[in-house]
Amino acid sequence: MISLRKSFATNLRRERLSLGLSQEDLAHMAGLHRTYVGLVERGECNISIDNIERLARALGVEATELMK
Repeated sequence: MISLRKSFATNLRRERLSLGLSQEDLAHMAGLHRTYVGLVERGECNISIDNIERLARALGVEATELMK
């Protein structure tokens, strides 16, 4: 079974790439550091609900879409 962290990471990367954004662009839009976005996309760190919401808003999607 794939962990929720890995699913989130995959979905975040897919959405970011579909918009043609770099990790740095997304981080700037969400008010986060670019290295943090990279860690999240690789599933290497836990992410808070607040940061899930920030990333979802920056991508223009519902947070639940990133956790499917």
